[in-house]
Amino acid sequence: MAELAIADSFMPQYAKLEPKVRRGVDAAIAKFAEHTHAGLHLEKLNNAKDPRIRTIRIDQFWRGVVLAPDKGDVYCLLKVMPHDDAIAWAKSRKFSVNQAIGVLEVRDQVALEELSPALEKAAERSPSRLLEHVFDKDLIRLGIDEELIPLVRLLTEDAHLLALEKLLPEAQYIALLALAQGMNPQQAWEEVAKTLVVDEKPAEVDPDDLVTAMRRTPGSVVFVNGPEELRDILAHPFDTWRIFLHPVQRRVALRPSYSGPAQVTGGAGTGKTVTALHRAKFLASKGGRVLLTTFTRNLAEALEEQLALLVDDPDVRERIHVKNVDSLAYEIVGRHHRPAVAGDDVLDPLWEEAAEGTPFSPSFLSREWEQIVLAQGLESEQDYLACTRTGRGVPLGKAQRSVVWRAIQQVTDALAAEGKSTFTQLANEAADLVAGPEYDHVIIDEAQDIHTAQWRLLRRLVAEGPDDLFIVADPHQRIYDRHVSLANLGINVRGRSTKLKLNYRTTQEILTWSVPLLGLTPAQGLDDSADTLEGYRSPIHGRRPVVKGYPDQDAELDGLVEQVRAWLEADVEPSAIAVAARYVWVARKAAMRLKDEGIPAYQVPSKSPGVQVGSMHKMKGLEFRCIAVIGVDDKSMPAANAITPESEDAKAHAQDVQKERCLLFVASTRARDHLYVSYAGSPSPFLPG
Repeated sequence: MAELAIADSFMPQYAKLEPKVRRGVDAAIAKFAEHTHAGLHLEKLNNAKDPRIRTIRIDQFWRGVVLAPDKGDVYCLLKVMPHDDAIAWAKSRKFSVNQAIGVLEVRDQVALEELSPALEKAAERSPSRLLEHVFDKDLIRLGIDEELIPLVRLLTEDAHLLALEKLLPEAQYIALLALAQGMNPQQAWEEVAKTLVVDEKPAEVDPDDLVTAMRRTPGSVVFVNGPEELRDILAHPFDTWRIFLHPVQRRVALRPSYSGPAQVTGGAGTGKTVTALHRAKFLASKGGRVLLTTFTRNLAEALEEQLALLVDDPDVRERIHVKNVDSLAYEIVGRHHRPAVAGDDVLDPLWEEAAEGTPFSPSFLSREWEQIVLAQGLESEQDYLACTRTGRGVPLGKAQRSVVWRAIQQVTDALAAEGKSTFTQLANEAADLVAGPEYDHVIIDEAQDIHTAQWRLLRRLVAEGPDDLFIVADPHQRIYDRHVSLANLGINVRGRSTKLKLNYRTTQEILTWSVPLLGLTPAQGLDDSADTLEGYRSPIHGRRPVVKGYPDQDAELDGLVEQVRAWLEADVEPSAIAVAARYVWVARKAAMRLKDEGIPAYQVPSKSPGVQVGSMHKMKGLEFRCIAVIGVDDKSMPAANAITPESEDAKAHAQDVQKERCLLFVASTRARDHLYVSYAGSPSPFLPG
């Protein structure tokens, strides 16, 4: 009986297929898996670079690509693609076993051969070669395929090697890059081992045994033990997709150790959160106590759900604590007394009253308290008079600061009289109450939205040292008033930062439309450097976003119903559809309209099987196949009540406008396949012209 294996990289692709195509794939794989002679269903290709490649028919338009090793009677499903794409991919690839580390590798042999003549011409004109100082025997010991050595000998400059990055197996490229950078063979091996998490070289490697190589390759394939397991795997493709690690993410998440705090940045959809989840599992598997934290409660719940998919060992799961940072502060303070939290309903009237008779607005005073007083932990008027106000746009003299301090004191005294605190105050209090480290590792997701006071708490929960903090952030998704300098907090990530650039969630068409929403102002990174989206792209292609304008809101909601119905009729699951709006009341109105039209709709976050509807803020950290972003008109985006008047504080005004841009970008990039944007009246100035 032939054994079936499925490449891990196939599952994210499978999850993105239309339901009717997935059903065809299911039927073809089931038939393939149950047949006693699997080879009968496979077609050999003429002129393929690897004679072990086969294809399997899904329907008239789709084909699967299968690797059929000479040994082991195992058939590995690699990809399902449109017919012509599948044939082209299958004919161009060549599989081999890395002789140094024994893992399965694949290279684009056709592209390498097409590149060879240009390299030959460049080599003829050059008196030296890039790797002429390296012996063939050292290249082979490092796992460079003997067939590739003649091509390697043609390289004359770094740019030529960089051109091979996407064509060569990862381990071989890393080895060559290390050698080109001046490392000796031993150092190059250490770089390969460190990057790919290789413990030691295998004692013996059979170059023809692809099946053993598959089993030895981390995250390479899933071996299917019977039809029931196959059905279970295929029944939950999105679950598999949500926890899948791509090679670059794997190197970051499974690195044996970092010498201190490490940071991972990247645009929406680049896999930062899944990297954080795998890092948590990796550290907990080594026996560490891990705190996995984020900004909001619904994000923490999403992390819990993904962690349940990833970690099946109860002992490992018990060592990972998932808590949003506000809950964490509340719990720590709660060990000493029962805290009461003041919401906006309490704070807004207090700031209105405190601002009366002063030249400052309630929002100015509130932000001064949050961004300066609480961020710096200032406890007296003298402290405030002497502090620096970096990040605030309006300079204040001594007399003005005294007026501001008295207004802030009026609010804090009123809160104290009611026995209430804000969550930021609780974070400062909790930081003072922490007696010592409570975790071995702290992993922070959505770190760009964490307040300085909360950072102070997190820093005190773990001792400084290797693998203490693992920070995941995207400054382009900053949707709260948080502008933090890790260096000022004593957290140094220089030399331990990785930027992820490939978006595996959203199509390139959606990215091309969404990135301009951010405007031209560079984002400020947590490491005090400007953060750009240079090189940010998606390898996935699909339909362009649809933008529609309507005369009024009723017509816009009618259009929303029509669009959601179209998605449902195309077999999109209701819970894979979301509707986002800037205001909660607009989201509620949309949910009611959908329900009135017989479409199940629920407020985010909801576990009910229906269309998910909520504010743009609530969509943070979530992802859907289709999303409708509604109400993107000139009165809602930017929201007037969220913008500081430019006359009051030009810097705060610019930050507020950018925050609104980020919010629209976040909502738009929740979509995997389809993005629909609508407005009533005049469009938002943020929308591309």
